[in-house]
Amino acid sequence: MKFDIVHKRKWWFLLSALFLIPGLISMAIQGFNLGIDFTGGTLLDLKFAQPVAVGEIREVLKDYQLEGSTIQLSLTGQETKANNVFIRTHVLSEEERRNVLNGLGTKLGAFEVLRVEKVGAVIGSELTLNAILALIISWVLMIVYISYRFEYRFAFAGIAALVHDIFIVLGVFSILQKEIDATFVAALLTIVGYSINDTIVIFDRIRENLKTYRKSDGLAELVNRSIWQTMTRSIYTVLTVIFATAALYVFGGETTKNFSLALLIGFASGAYSSIFNASQIWVTWREYDEKRRTEKRIKGE
Repeated sequence: MKFDIVHKRKWWFLLSALFLIPGLISMAIQGFNLGIDFTGGTLLDLKFAQPVAVGEIREVLKDYQLEGSTIQLSLTGQETKANNVFIRTHVLSEEERRNVLNGLGTKLGAFEVLRVEKVGAVIGSELTLNAILALIISWVLMIVYISYRFEYRFAFAGIAALVHDIFIVLGVFSILQKEIDATFVAALLTIVGYSINDTIVIFDRIRENLKTYRKSDGLAELVNRSIWQTMTRSIYTVLTVIFATAALYVFGGETTKNFSLALLIGFASGAYSSIFNASQIWVTWREYDEKRRTEKRIKGE
């Protein structure tokens, strides 16, 4: 006998709340650790006497907690080292900048400082607002499309699961104070696409089973059956993407750490919300509507 998922939905909602609430509190109290893409920073334009590689520079910057900085080499071909280097960090004080330059000189050899300047944010408030607006518009369009293909309850249940996934990722990054940059925004958009796809697969199976639905069977049993009919596919899908993302996290280097971490959290949350949240919200809503219709019919009689 297969595990009854639907009748234990209150526990799934409680589990989601236990993950969401600490993140929401952290976002309200300590906010986010915004990277230089959002806050701006210091640009160092250096010319080394001997060619250096990105990895060598990043190792030195680790000593100053600047390993997440943007490092660009002035390359002319397929070489992996160059004399001219651009380093973009968060805003450095005079003392911090002096310490970093001394460390680079000590470990990588002599260099000439061509330029030091404060640079503005790549992602400003207007661009951030536009990104949020685009996300909201995409959700509205999803609601319209899913309502057309399925029904409005499916649409709002699917969007509720998406919001759950986004806030789980935001909450974890706020709690851990992981740096948020442009790649993090890309990760959120990727998570949205993955999560809604997995949810639609389950919704589609529920819709197919509704064609032969009898009230004597019960909605909970129908949804339970639909979930288990798609469970194998859901497990295979999430394991495939998690294995690939975990490999990126482990072997991808410092610049992709936060991007792949966001994907790992989002993909895991998306798989969970598709199975244990979205369909449970739909069945709870549907049962409530049926109960109200039954009560009105009884009163009418």
